[in-house]
Amino acid sequence: MNTPAPATDTFSWKKSLVWLLVGAICFNLAYNWVSEPALGWFIFGYALALIQLTRQATVRRAFYWGLATGFCSYAPQLVFFWHIFGPASPVLWVVLAFWVGLFTAIICGANRRWGRGFSLWLIPIVWTGVEYFRSELYYLKFTWLNLGYALLPGLTPFLKFGMYGTGFLVMAVATVASCQRPPKRTPITLVVIALVCLGTIAVLLNIMAGLRAHRPNPPVTITGIQLEFPNDYIVAKSLDHALKKYPDTQIFVLSEYTLVGAVPESLQKWCRDHGRFLVVGGKEEVTNEEYFNTAYIVGTNGDIVFRQGKSVPIQFFKDGLPAPKQSVWNSPWGKIGICICYDLSYTRVTDELIRQGAQLLIVPTMDVAEWGRHQHELHSRVAPIRAAEYGVPIFRLASSGISQAVTLNGQVVAYTAFPGSGELLHAQLRLTSRGALPWDRYLAPLCVAATATILSLLLWHTWREKPAKSAPKK
Repeated sequence: MNTPAPATDTFSWKKSLVWLLVGAICFNLAYNWVSEPALGWFIFGYALALIQLTRQATVRRAFYWGLATGFCSYAPQLVFFWHIFGPASPVLWVVLAFWVGLFTAIICGANRRWGRGFSLWLIPIVWTGVEYFRSELYYLKFTWLNLGYALLPGLTPFLKFGMYGTGFLVMAVATVASCQRPPKRTPITLVVIALVCLGTIAVLLNIMAGLRAHRPNPPVTITGIQLEFPNDYIVAKSLDHALKKYPDTQIFVLSEYTLVGAVPESLQKWCRDHGRFLVVGGKEEVTNEEYFNTAYIVGTNGDIVFRQGKSVPIQFFKDGLPAPKQSVWNSPWGKIGICICYDLSYTRVTDELIRQGAQLLIVPTMDVAEWGRHQHELHSRVAPIRAAEYGVPIFRLASSGISQAVTLNGQVVAYTAFPGSGELLHAQLRLTSRGALPWDRYLAPLCVAATATILSLLLWHTWREKPAKSAPKK
């Protein structure tokens, strides 16, 4: 029988409102680290607020409070959706907030079914399962605004656990902080112990990454040019200017959708005349209506030596067909993986390139200037996270700022400003010996399975008890 939780363990609407405000404020502070990196620590306050909001008298109330907290957290960060999707934007904000509501509802249900002591163990598992599912597995998947992204750049060593593993750890620490313990084992003491342990592990992982970084690997000099919907004349002129300014460049990079079709003969001739490689975004037509959003690599002889289509076209956009396969370019410097724009946001895309031995990732990106500065700032979180996770350098070139060159430790060594039309991104990156998948790539799917099992059990118990409750009295 579903025994109600004690009245002292549930929150009134006033107390719930306070925790909603705490959660939303902490989340929005954590996601404004551009001005102050230390603000990322506020994400622990957001996690603690969500845990507190699970202490409701009913599962339905827990869902609504979680939904409201998610909406108040996400909507301010995603105001730029209005420039992209128009009046449909509030619906998308609610869709994202739904997953926060689902988390609070599941934990509240577990609390009322099996007791708060047991449900506390489920919190990091359920959070990771929900976050991974909404980010990677269903049609409207969207990875931004996860807990792991908020810790950049101050806590990148922790990202050796992976972005979902970092979220798991944040929720675990917040769970410990929410516990009521005897004086000798206060929550503060437990939190300090947990942070010391995690910090020690993070330092060891960082030392290992440093040892790997000092292995002799061939460097490659790359220059990117930020151009938004240029014509062929502007492209050729910009390449000449970039070569003149950085004559040591070995690979030039242009953004996604720089070309309206395939690579023209003029660009092939430019590469042949100057003996340089060029990575450029264009379209590989399949029919008059369908195409692959493709990144082409033109060799020093003017031939197309490699091409890679976009694996996950953006929902609701005319963004081409999904690429039928992924592969890495066996370049003169080593294996280089190509991600196109938003593909970098999906670990299920980038993981495959790492499995194939990618030692460097080049990411042609379309970030339209009219989407606003904050959209570009949020997008700029992704590359350092991926570099720190895998231990591989990343060169991400956008159509307008913010483009980045990132080392294998997640350090941004070069970047461009917003909007930065025509700006150059120049860097020398040393390829890693080999990237590696973080451990959360195995943990997160297990958490999804566990969360689905917990939800199924709760629904089954609810369904089983419903006839008994609704049966007429004799």
